[in-house]
Amino acid sequence: MRFTSAITALAFIASASNSAAFAPAFGVSRVTNAARALVELDAKKSVQDLSDDELKGKRVLVRCDLNVPLDGKTITDDTRISASVPTIEYLMKKGAIVTACSHLGRPKGGPEDKFSLGPCAERLGELLGKKVTLAPDCIGDEVAKIVANAKEGDVILLENTRFYKEEEKNEPDFVKKLAAPFDLFVNDAFGTAHRAHASTEGVTKYLSPSVSGFLLAKELEYLD
Repeated sequence: MRFTSAITALAFIASASNSAAFAPAFGVSRVTNAARALVELDAKKSVQDLSDDELKGKRVLVRCDLNVPLDGKTITDDTRISASVPTIEYLMKKGAIVTACSHLGRPKGGPEDKFSLGPCAERLGELLGKKVTLAPDCIGDEVAKIVANAKEGDVILLENTRFYKEEEKNEPDFVKKLAAPFDLFVNDAFGTAHRAHASTEGVTKYLSPSVSGFLLAKELEYLD
């Protein structure tokens, strides 16, 4: 389906299903027949449906779910980071310039060091077997410069999107700034795909194609 349709479907599911349906686990426990029908409106499109030419040299924004539990700066369960690896590796091998983004925790009123994605960048780099550059922000000139100077196969991780209250409000100016350095969008964060936030729904208005990653595509198949 068009990715915005997928997001609409997931938003509907969030309201129609019980709260357990979108617990941190990657599966859906119950889905109503109405929500199931909504998901079936169109054929889904995933990153695997894109041609090599659509990916090589392109600056791809990937929404991951890296909201992992921490003990100080130590990750106590890296399941969500590991789940993001297949999509990122696929894009790397296709010659894309990959920039991941995510939220972590519930920061209040701006950046908080305890919610930095630094530990996630380090662990993601270990799993990928290559350096992951942690950007100092998720928007702005410095981020744009890092993305512009990156080479094919490079991986960047933006700093916590929820350091800005505009993320959850899906504020248009913030959305434009977040999307600006990129050519296309891949959503691989099933746990947050039902939320109409800037980094899940907003950027699809500015980045085309906008498709699902392997993790999200797999979960959407369960709705068929």
